[in-house]
Amino acid sequence: MASSNTQPEEPITIPQDRDGVAYLYGHPLLNSLSPPLHAAIYNHLGLNWIQIPLSSVCGTSATYPPPYTRSPPIDTFLSSIRANPKFVGSSVTMPWKVAIMPHLDDLTEDARQAGACNTIFLRDNADGSRSYVGTNTDCIGVREALVQNTPNAAERFAGKPALVVGGGGTARSAIYVMRKWLGASKIYIVNRDASEVQAIMEEDQQRNPSADKAPLIPVTDPEVAKTLETPAAIVSGIPNYPPKTEEEIRARNVLTALLGAKEDGKPKGVILEMCYHPVVWTEIAQLADAAGWKVIVGSEALLWQGLEQAKLWTGKDVVAVPGLLDMVKEMVAKNLAEREKATL
Repeated sequence: MASSNTQPEEPITIPQDRDGVAYLYGHPLLNSLSPPLHAAIYNHLGLNWIQIPLSSVCGTSATYPPPYTRSPPIDTFLSSIRANPKFVGSSVTMPWKVAIMPHLDDLTEDARQAGACNTIFLRDNADGSRSYVGTNTDCIGVREALVQNTPNAAERFAGKPALVVGGGGTARSAIYVMRKWLGASKIYIVNRDASEVQAIMEEDQQRNPSADKAPLIPVTDPEVAKTLETPAAIVSGIPNYPPKTEEEIRARNVLTALLGAKEDGKPKGVILEMCYHPVVWTEIAQLADAAGWKVIVGSEALLWQGLEQAKLWTGKDVVAVPGLLDMVKEMVAKNLAEREKATL
């Protein structure tokens, strides 16, 4: 069978008919909403800019895994953007969110504390040089998705437990948000893979040795989960797959126990379901809704993190631009509806 590693590396495109070029760096990117989201923003602002996915389809129907996308190595990517006079910024996705951090000129506190970089922006220095700075707008996306969709958010979240489902980059970003902006008293972690949770705990202790921080509490037993104080906010960052393995089933049972049963007249908290592909309404969204939780779909986080990226790249407060926010919301909703319809 053919190997994807034998594919020749393609040069990074620099469109000559554009004034500014942003990139989306990572793989797989076949279903990313980032390029159309940014295109809508640029068009609304009257900018002759474009965001280009740096990922090419490789493999054929005869290969395993099936056709997917790949991106150039970090050194190729960074040398190309540094030499590109039209470069304005880049989104960074898997598998490069962590690996790229040591190669950048500087990192924001959001990137350091979240332990991942999803955005590169340019900073002009006093000596006339430019720095390539990594930040994490996923944090802004999670924060704004929760706050913008929760009346009296400060009162609802502060001093109460929160819950993170998952063990990857989204979980790390959510933990940071819950501490810095939501004021969570403690943070439960539910995940199928104990080693991923252990890695989060160890990294967190290295970055935040203070004893005053909201503690991270792994929960692995459904019976124990039933005895815990109900969280006010939940962020779920796992794919929309039915649980199959023993570990996956146990994690789902723990989550179900924490969601509890629906109690008429007693409002519960909110859950941000970060997964929105291939369908917006996931199994976890359905479970939470049936248990009486308010469900915030993942496209909300996508929207707000993209707006923050555009703010960094354009230097404009894009949310304050008349009509832009409503336009982007409508575009994202329409795009997701079309994709979901295509899967039926």
